[in-house]
Amino acid sequence: MSDALRALASVDRTIHEPARLMIVSLLFLVKEADFLWLLNQTELTKGNLSAHLAKLEQAAFLQVDKRFEGKIPRTSYRLTPLGKRELARYRAAMRTALG
Repeated sequence: MSDALRALASVDRTIHEPARLMIVSLLFLVKEADFLWLLNQTELTKGNLSAHLAKLEQAAFLQVDKRFEGKIPRTSYRLTPLGKRELARYRAAMRTALG
């Protein structure tokens, strides 16, 4: 098996799914983001975004902060150190695979 194929085979499928890759990439660019900002940036439905965020949280790639500002609930997300490392590994694998 070539190095390019080995790199593709090693890609973390949690991040590789296009919507989750988009979410992780957006969160890499900012310190943290709230649900509405992610919803607007990704143009996913609320349910779809929630499902992908839950998968990323289960994988420990995201830290979720739920709080109230007055009576308004606010949920924000940020990449964990593990999430940042996995994104870096994903990018390296794709560079190897695609040349």
